Amino acid sequence: MNKKPVETIMGIVVLCVAVVFLLFAYRVSDLQVVKGYTLNAKFLKVGGLNIGSDVRINGIKIGTVTNQKLSHEDYMVDVILSVSSDVKLPVDSTASIVSDGLMGDKFIKIEPGKAKEIFKDGDWLKKTQDFKTLEDMVGEIIFMVTGDDDEEK
Repeated sequence: MNKKPVETIMGIVVLCVAVVFLLFAYRVSDLQVVKGYTLNAKFLKVGGLNIGSDVRINGIKIGTVTNQKLSHEDYMVDVILSVSSDVKLPVDSTASIVSDGLMGDKFIKIEPGKAKEIFKDGDWLKKTQDFKTLEDMVGEIIFMVTGDDDEEK
């Protein structure tokens, strides 16, 4: 096998370009875990929320879900979030689990409150809203429609 040095050099160049492309794609895709302070939240249903899911305010990623575990005391899900240290959230903020469309990924949506006091590292979000499945929403609509008929009688 008589290989030419040009082929070897071109192979190395192609590998280097591939590595640079992968690094660029990783940075642009926003897959990195946001480093910052930790917040905790309790949810009854997380509905497919995964470790690594986004924490967003108005569609902008401000954090990452770093852990979730079942609490053995009340059987609720303890979710641990890492929020960027440059985002100061008021203590009356609300966290809810929502999805990106019908079949999209789940993420935590934060609605900032109006309080002057802000969260510190390790604090608990007291206002949370569980994930609502499509079946839950359809059930609520049916209940609202049939509930109005009972009141008129």
